[in-house]
Amino acid sequence: MTTQDDTGTPAPNGADSDSAAATPAPTTDEKKYWLDQPGNVSKIYYSLLVVCLLLLGADLLYDKHAEHPLEQYFGFSAFFGFVSYVFIVFAAKQLRKIVMRPEDYYDR
Repeated sequence: MTTQDDTGTPAPNGADSDSAAATPAPTTDEKKYWLDQPGNVSKIYYSLLVVCLLLLGADLLYDKHAEHPLEQYFGFSAFFGFVSYVFIVFAAKQLRKIVMRPEDYYDR
């Protein structure tokens, strides 16, 4: 298939009207995975967000038998879980400073 530029002359196959020749696409033998595409990562992110919101909404649908008065509040389990997760991440960052070995530890 050939295209024409503004002067009416046909361009060679594979070329657009701005350049004389099209550059071939680089070929790689690297395997492409499903999560390499940003659109698929977004699908997972938004799916998890919807599931979390549905579970938070389900908190309204049942009667809670709490052992502590704070557990009666809407969304307490979700909030407590999130705060606990953040605490674990920060604690792990500090623990890494204590237990980390030098890069050449096993080479000595």
